[in-house]
Amino acid sequence: MQKAPLGLIAGAGRLPVLIAGGARRAGRPLVVVGIRGQADPALRDLAETFGWAGITRLGRWIRILRRHGVRQAVLAGGVRKANMYSPLRLLRYLPDLRTARLWYVRLRHDKRDNAVLLAVADELAREGIELMSSVEYCAEHLAAEGLMTKTPVPKSARADAEFGFEIARRSADLDVGQSVAVKERDIIAVEAMEGTDEMIARAGRLCRSGGWTLVKVARPDQDMRFDVPTVGPETIKALKSARAACLVLEAGRTIILDKPDTLALADSLGIAVVGKRAE
Repeated sequence: MQKAPLGLIAGAGRLPVLIAGGARRAGRPLVVVGIRGQADPALRDLAETFGWAGITRLGRWIRILRRHGVRQAVLAGGVRKANMYSPLRLLRYLPDLRTARLWYVRLRHDKRDNAVLLAVADELAREGIELMSSVEYCAEHLAAEGLMTKTPVPKSARADAEFGFEIARRSADLDVGQSVAVKERDIIAVEAMEGTDEMIARAGRLCRSGGWTLVKVARPDQDMRFDVPTVGPETIKALKSARAACLVLEAGRTIILDKPDTLALADSLGIAVVGKRAE
């Protein structure tokens, strides 16, 4: 008997591709809604059904999923929010009626990422579509506790890892950002809208002597259905370019894209990667 179809609302990056591969291995037929201008076109080859939709076309997302009998879906991948502040944003991101109602009525007093995502999940639920954990089909890529590379954590970075982890948790709790750059217990940079890679580059410019530590965590109340913090090969390359020495990730709640290859790359570039579990 064929399993029920799984919906995948796909933003940018590698994560939706990994989830699609995991779903296929689990025997779930895949219905993909690719966010236009964000999702990887390679998802077409992994899906039984594929359709493009704008980021502000929630009504179209729902129509595609319901038309193909989807009752469970995963929301994964990044959205380049900075693009939404471009001069032509009103033309590029003109919302449909459903999105406009959500944005200007329910979210009129709180448009932070988490509030938006929870509202989207509720809209899908009203149409009988349950959002599942985004790690359901890629759990093998979650960060483990302890040292994950052969490269050890430098002695100079051990105190920074502990200090930075607590600061990053507080920053994430305030919904400011989920990553901080630290050296000698001094905060070099905090992630904001620009994203992790841009923040890494900024930290490298500010700390030219190198040897600093990047700490990336989940929110204390992280909803694993969406916006799970993610790193990958590009993160490691960016860290090397910015002369960082160590990457600290929250164990069990951070995804390492293509985990074996990413950790091997970190070793080849001399960057320690360690997982730390929150108290």
